Amino acid sequence: MVDFTDETRRVAPERHAATFLSVELSVVDGPSRGQRAKVEGATARVGSLEGSTLRLDDPTVSRVHCEIVVRADSITLRDMGSTNGTFVGDVRVVEAIIPAGTIVKVGGSAFRVDRGDTPTFVPLSSRTELGELVGGSVEMRGVYAILERAAPTDATLLLQGETGTGKDVAARAVHALSKRADKPFIPVDCGAIPENLIESELFGHLRGAFTGAVSNRLGAFEEAQGGTLFLDEIGELPLAMQPKLLRALESRTIRRVGSSQVAPVDVRIIAATNRQLARCVNDGMFREDLYYRLAVVEVELPPLRARRDDIPLLAQRFYQRLAGKDAVLASDFVQPLVDRAWPGNVRELRNFIERAVTLGHAREGSGEVVPPSSATVLPAGVESIVPLHLPLKEARDAWMETFESVYVRSMLAKTGGNLTRAAELAGVSRRFLQRTIARLGLREDDDDDEQGGGT
Repeated sequence: MVDFTDETRRVAPERHAATFLSVELSVVDGPSRGQRAKVEGATARVGSLEGSTLRLDDPTVSRVHCEIVVRADSITLRDMGSTNGTFVGDVRVVEAIIPAGTIVKVGGSAFRVDRGDTPTFVPLSSRTELGELVGGSVEMRGVYAILERAAPTDATLLLQGETGTGKDVAARAVHALSKRADKPFIPVDCGAIPENLIESELFGHLRGAFTGAVSNRLGAFEEAQGGTLFLDEIGELPLAMQPKLLRALESRTIRRVGSSQVAPVDVRIIAATNRQLARCVNDGMFREDLYYRLAVVEVELPPLRARRDDIPLLAQRFYQRLAGKDAVLASDFVQPLVDRAWPGNVRELRNFIERAVTLGHAREGSGEVVPPSSATVLPAGVESIVPLHLPLKEARDAWMETFESVYVRSMLAKTGGNLTRAAELAGVSRRFLQRTIARLGLREDDDDDEQGGGT
């Protein structure tokens, strides 16, 4: 009789957990040679910053140099806008799936990516929706699990993700689940407030503190007292304002503009951005200490293309809001939606469904929907920005010139006419921006208007 008592036991995954590869990193060259780190969870960061998963004591390594993203069956290497690049062999990598055993060169150092012996279990929520967030995919259930754990605490939360992924909705869901749910939820769009007013918007001001301050005003911190302050587009916060925000977060006190009195505040901070703040730290556009103060709990909301299984449920939910709770989308309408890229993510899908209903592409009552032809449906207002009356080549040239003009003017407006700063934001050289301005015929008085806030 065969005895099976010595048979190797299988590791049982946790209930409601996703199984990811186990990954270990070991430094094989450079000043930190011999150092090792295990990837805990789905993402690991490599760089010279304190707190990195694998910290390299190498002056040629950027503060946040690269990321290792682990999934159930793959390992992805992603450069984070490093100064000296991330290389596999002689190939410079921006983002690539790599096999176990790959040696990655960063600056004057190198590390090897190995598979561990035991898989990593990442907790998943049993929910298929959280507040207004909808989706039962593994990616979203992983997000729900983190938000559920973070919500009852006062931990600062940093939500990152592409435009339209639902960062504001996630923030409201966390507030609703928190012990502060009966207190105010105050959103502040850091990218929509002029630089000279952002301090007053956050901290308030006294009468006479500056021109136009005709009365005392509470800032967002005081308005959110006892509740949640949601700092949307935090990556757009001006550099000069960042140390003041950091001081408020550290001390839990604020001082109104024009006042010498310090006032205590009790708020929970949730910040959101569509930028990779780690890249902004490398570029010197965002303070390292503020980044780590905000990223106590960091959550990446997945783009819609990474969770296509959720598209039918989302489309149905948006349709029912417009056509009634009993309305049902036809399967031949839904399938093309699943196959689309959706660069605008959930927001684009919602607008698409709303447009389909508004323009009569949905037949209500029968429960069926007639899908609009992608070749005949145009975005609302497209005729006002695309010269459709011109031949293709001429229309394309005119469109590109209009785009460049709008883009350059926007960059100049955002930076108060500072060419060097505008070039940094646009990712081009100052000389290139100057040539573009000259080619487009933007006059000096245009720049002066932008600096002075003129129309």
